[in-house]
Amino acid sequence: MSFSSLAACVDFLSNQKDLVIIRQEVDPDLEMAEIHRRVFEAGGPAILFERVKGTRFPAVSNLFGTHDRAVKILGAGLETIKHLVRLQSDPGEALRSPLKALKALPGLVHALPAKKRTGPVLDARAGINDLPMIRCWPMDGGGFILLPQVCSQDPLRPGVFRSNLGMYRVQLSGNDYLPGKQIGLHYQIHRGIGNHHARALEQNQRLKVSIFVGGPPAHTLSAVMPLPEHLPEVSFAGVLAGRRFAYTIQNGYLISLDADFCITGTIAMGRTKPEGPFGDHLGYYSLVHDFPYLEVESVFHRRDAIWPFTVVGRPPQEDSIFGELIHEMTGPAIPVAIPGVTAVHAVDAAGVHPLLLAKALERYVPYEPRQPRELLTHANAILGANQLSLAKYLFILAHEDAPDLDISDEKAFLVHCLARVDFSRDLHFYTSFTMDTLDYSADGLNTGSKLVVAAAGEEKRTLVTHVPVGLNLPPSFSMPRLAGPGMVVVKGPVFTDYPRADKEVAQLAEHLATSDAVGGLALVVIADDSDLAARNFDTFVWITFSRSNPSHDIHGVESFVRHKHWGCRGPLIVDARIKPFHAPPLVPDPDVERRVDRLGQKGGDLHGII
Repeated sequence: MSFSSLAACVDFLSNQKDLVIIRQEVDPDLEMAEIHRRVFEAGGPAILFERVKGTRFPAVSNLFGTHDRAVKILGAGLETIKHLVRLQSDPGEALRSPLKALKALPGLVHALPAKKRTGPVLDARAGINDLPMIRCWPMDGGGFILLPQVCSQDPLRPGVFRSNLGMYRVQLSGNDYLPGKQIGLHYQIHRGIGNHHARALEQNQRLKVSIFVGGPPAHTLSAVMPLPEHLPEVSFAGVLAGRRFAYTIQNGYLISLDADFCITGTIAMGRTKPEGPFGDHLGYYSLVHDFPYLEVESVFHRRDAIWPFTVVGRPPQEDSIFGELIHEMTGPAIPVAIPGVTAVHAVDAAGVHPLLLAKALERYVPYEPRQPRELLTHANAILGANQLSLAKYLFILAHEDAPDLDISDEKAFLVHCLARVDFSRDLHFYTSFTMDTLDYSADGLNTGSKLVVAAAGEEKRTLVTHVPVGLNLPPSFSMPRLAGPGMVVVKGPVFTDYPRADKEVAQLAEHLATSDAVGGLALVVIADDSDLAARNFDTFVWITFSRSNPSHDIHGVESFVRHKHWGCRGPLIVDARIKPFHAPPLVPDPDVERRVDRLGQKGGDLHGII
């Protein structure tokens, strides 16, 4: 569908019987988020909150809560993008399927933004304190905008074609912000707005920023697309929405005329304030750190404005659907963007960035026994590509060894790799590295390490499908549980510090080395609760890869260092215990959970849904 507004989308979903209306007043402090989580987990409809405590604006969430609904909302625009990506990736498709190619071309007309003098978003004004102050998790530092489209322009060459549209966290209240006048702007160091901010500081000028909320749903998705720097997101938004992105320039601010809300302001020169905590998509809080803030100038809104929001947390959440849609649209472009790489998959269950899987061609020296060579070239290309650079663990295998292996089958992929990897040769570390801002597995912000695990050739071990009988563990380790073929989780003592942990893990490695059946093990994970970590594979990958820092937490049986290369001859050991500096995991408020339970009872607005 091509929607001119968010209200039109809400009306469409209502007519499709894919919308539930909450008519009673609901508290934006924790309660709305809990309702959203329950409905999302149940695979339920979009949710319209008619009466939000403390604001005159209604709110909507869960618009993208199911893949089917997201596809239905995006409609023809999604297919147009897919056709265009395929044409770019394989120009020969235009010759093989000329009718499909012709259907995609009209979409390019919508890529040209439409400059106008005025539009619906400029019809009314409000203040920051008039907006819904939605807080999702008990430790969150205040109310946040949870689906923002943050727009900035290159200060050296301003204009719509040099703009950046990104979904950066915006804190509306709390901490040291002057109420109604200042709001927090948390952007990560790799983001496009960071380049604009750096150039503005070089010019000793404030960076003008516009924050759009709402508008056609295609605009929201466009703000999270990993696009090349030369392609403005507003052009992509026009193609995906099936209508040109309407904008104006007012006092130097780029304003989306079809948005429901537009906040304008400037980033204070060289000044920061504490931002957070915030319950984030890795399943933990991102903690309080100093970030830039916006000094608010204006808040515009449509007369029929609706405030859209989502809730993030341990996957899967609504943003998991975003990831699926992005993969569907961009998957065919991977071999063109990174030649030799045939497929890439960020593992949502692990928190997306902690674990990346890839298949690539291994063509170097084909007449010798197969081992990872070209794969390492591809791995470096992947870790230098856009948001793929945020990956902490990269498992990469030779495409030729398993051309039909589904990269989204995460267990099968890891089993294939672990059966073939040579731990003495195929582990490649990047230490003291710049990392994802949201990753707290290392003791410091934006710091940590990466590990590439490459696998090619014949199987080197037959992975066990049960916990080996007679597995030899030190007294402080217990309760071994099988998480998958060749993958065992053991309960370890409470982590105190790294000197002590190194001794504990060394003891574990020594005992494992004496176990008769250790040859069928590839991965031994130390966890605080082995029953929980092995309960299902999603939980296993979340705990293993989100709670470990490769340079500090990777160990192995019969480990060695030779010419600065670390390896081991036995199974790999990952210390995935919670460390004192880790951010706490997200836990809902039980009182709020009980309040929401009542909405699901007979006569409640969510009866039959949750």
